[in-house]
Amino acid sequence: MSLNHIRPWKNIYRRTSRQIMVGNVPVGGDAPIAVQTMTNTDTSNVAATVAQVQAAAEAGADIVRVSTPDESSTKALRDIVRESSVPIVADIHFHYKRAIEAAEAGAACLRINPGNIGDERRVREVIAAAKDHGCSIRIGVNAGSLEKHLLEKYGEPCPDAMVESGLEHIRILQDNDFHEFKISCKASDVFMSAAAYQKLAEATDAPIHLGITEAGGLVSGTIKSAIGLGNLLWMGIGDTIRVSLSADPIEEVKVGFEILKSLGLRHRGVNIISCPSCARQGFDVIKTVEALEKRLEHIKTPMSLSIIGCVVNGPGEALMTDVGFTGGGAGSGMVYLAGKQSHKLSNEQMVEHIVEQVEKRAAVIDAEMAAEAETEAAAAE
Repeated sequence: MSLNHIRPWKNIYRRTSRQIMVGNVPVGGDAPIAVQTMTNTDTSNVAATVAQVQAAAEAGADIVRVSTPDESSTKALRDIVRESSVPIVADIHFHYKRAIEAAEAGAACLRINPGNIGDERRVREVIAAAKDHGCSIRIGVNAGSLEKHLLEKYGEPCPDAMVESGLEHIRILQDNDFHEFKISCKASDVFMSAAAYQKLAEATDAPIHLGITEAGGLVSGTIKSAIGLGNLLWMGIGDTIRVSLSADPIEEVKVGFEILKSLGLRHRGVNIISCPSCARQGFDVIKTVEALEKRLEHIKTPMSLSIIGCVVNGPGEALMTDVGFTGGGAGSGMVYLAGKQSHKLSNEQMVEHIVEQVEKRAAVIDAEMAAEAETEAAAAE
């Protein structure tokens, strides 16, 4: 099996939550933490939206959300849902009728904003539609759109106001015998978000969707999300995540998986362990890693690869990875396979050879995992 395994001292004990279904994806309970993103196409443009949904799914997205601000969007939703390989969440902000239309169009989940959706009567109509069409609901509390009475009570957006908003909406759903819901409490401020989520996790057993909203561009937003989401996930809070970036939705998926991989909560694709490079490097580490990241995007098998520029830390890192290369100087380095020193290789051949070795190792791991699954299935019978 892969050497990229979980060690006891790395375990995270997740908060116990109820499990719901978003389409065919289980959320909460002992289900893997789901990675979400959101399309930025005009939803009424079916072809463009489906293309982006499929690209996100190929990158690993478990669930994709689309905006449905008007009737043309909800009309297009039926075709989008039919052509999507992953569950589609309809994003509802203001008009409750869009939620009803989205449920009728086949959305797997309706995201509604308590501060914008309207009074309890309208929410009841949305609940009825969700029940009739087998939708789940996400209560999406946002610090920027809290209800007027809560802003008057607290004076400004704050964790307590956000949690109270969410719990008020949970009460409405539960009073109407609806329990297939998850909830989020997002803010652009990391401290506010973290405090709200911690309070929320103590107040409900509902699955929690994590996000730092309006986090920023690719670099700044990634850092802010990694700090905010990473700390919450480390505490065991979170059943789905979305990294909100002013960037291509595919980048949101990639960053989401990297956050989960770094905490040992999801394993998908190659985890590259590489040094920052320095004067000791025996080859151009930065260019090599850039090339390998692109060349290995197609690998979905969980495995590890170490690319270290010199022999100071290289051999030690390579002993703990599935494939490794350590720079040794004089234009060549050492290849490690399955944690063992294997053979020398010239720097010029490095990228092609490493890609080949990773693909071979992935095939071995896949075969081992398949055999293990067959053995477990046979034992269960």
